[in-house]
Amino acid sequence: MPSLYIVATPIGNLEDITLRALRVLREVKLIAAEDTRKTKRLLNHYNISTPMTSFYEYSKPAKMEYVLDFLQEGDVALVSEAGTPGVSDPGYELIVAAQQRGISIVPVPGPSAVITALVVSGLPTDRFNYIGFLPNKAAARRKLLESMAEEPGTIIALEAPHRFTAAMRDIMTVLGDRQVAICREMTKLHEEVFRGTVSESLAHFTAPRGEFTIAIEGRKEKAKPELTGDIEKRLAKLQRAGTPAKAAIAAVAEQSGLSKKELYKTWLRLDKSWEHARCASPGLERS
Repeated sequence: MPSLYIVATPIGNLEDITLRALRVLREVKLIAAEDTRKTKRLLNHYNISTPMTSFYEYSKPAKMEYVLDFLQEGDVALVSEAGTPGVSDPGYELIVAAQQRGISIVPVPGPSAVITALVVSGLPTDRFNYIGFLPNKAAARRKLLESMAEEPGTIIALEAPHRFTAAMRDIMTVLGDRQVAICREMTKLHEEVFRGTVSESLAHFTAPRGEFTIAIEGRKEKAKPELTGDIEKRLAKLQRAGTPAKAAIAAVAEQSGLSKKELYKTWLRLDKSWEHARCASPGLERS
């Protein structure tokens, strides 16, 4: 039975394509392309003459059945405008529809703007959250960013140049002046990776141009407060002054950030030590 090949293509530099991808593009009976003009340049560069049909956001209703019917007769390669199909592009719906019809889905891995930006960002790569293109409208954009406020992993987003400044201002407002890596025109002639804070990026990109992939630092874990000698001395002083345990522990917890449970254990230990010292020296008073 024919297969639908999910073929990753370059995100800029035409040399960033695998030998397997080139073979598949030559052997399939049809290429379904999000942007036929860009795909045509790639095919011409490698002397590939496979027939091509457009499959973009506004052509989906008409082309979905056409491509699915074609898959009954021969293999089809799905390619995005750039990078890996199915990620923030209309190809996702074709993949789902083909799967539902029992058509074999074959991945042909390769370039991805998301992974490329992540690995050059200098931000943690062990966990990340890709949120796609940020919404056009400010309210929706802020709502999405608010949902990411507690995300500990690196956040990856895409943005167009004409919305870049507004988007970065919203990031600053919602997430704060975090570390970011702004990847512009990746693998192309004017490739640029800017690393710094959100405010520094706004000062740097005064006239944004090109395609942007934004990597944003995740929420930092707050340093866990530790029980120090000074905190113990503060508790001991309150204890000897006759301050009730509940009031003393509440006050020190608010000042130090330590849990009341941990401070209560320390209070009991200090009280026991004080009683032991008082028994050894009967004339010793608390105050």
